[in-house]
Amino acid sequence: MIIEDDAALARSISALLRAGGHAVDHVATGEDALSVVGSEPYALVILDVGLPDIDGFTVLAELRRRGARTPILMLTARDALDDRVRGLDLGADDYLRKPFEPEELEARVRALGRRRGGDPTPQITVGALTINRSTGMADIAGRPLDLRRRELAVLDALATRAGQVVPRELLIGEVFGFDEPVGGNAIEVHVTRLRGKLAPDGPGIRTVRGVGYMLDAG
Repeated sequence: MIIEDDAALARSISALLRAGGHAVDHVATGEDALSVVGSEPYALVILDVGLPDIDGFTVLAELRRRGARTPILMLTARDALDDRVRGLDLGADDYLRKPFEPEELEARVRALGRRRGGDPTPQITVGALTINRSTGMADIAGRPLDLRRRELAVLDALATRAGQVVPRELLIGEVFGFDEPVGGNAIEVHVTRLRGKLAPDGPGIRTVRGVGYMLDAG
């Protein structure tokens, strides 16, 4: 989730993250953010301090008061140490000063995403499957996989929870933004393609009828 009132900056960040395989939602005000965050399983919130209605510090404090544990990256044009300390004390996980380089934002997003998943390393391995989250590449026993952006997002979501049933709705939330059209069988199409690309050496993807999917852990 991106909470940013600068429309051009929000579009740039959204395009950058979508190109990296992330599903992205965007709101421009603190009130909209408070009405949405908590109802969706966001992996990360990117929160601007200078919002037009209520400031980012107030949004941050309210989200933490409600028990939201989602990692929050604060964006600010301010360089005052007191502001950075205030944000961190209120529960921010990281701070990035505008203007910033796209590569730094991407690196911080990856690091916070790994922290949320309890996996501090950029690489995840399930059997013969290896996913490098830093490069966005995956391979089976050294054989590179040619994956589309959303295929990689589905595979990462399943691999992170290998051996667990991942509900279809959760996959949709992680792969598509709420402003993106989602076909009735969109997830099924990606899973079918992944099965073909993982075979014969990679872990299988099981369908749990009426619930979702599970990547074999071994």
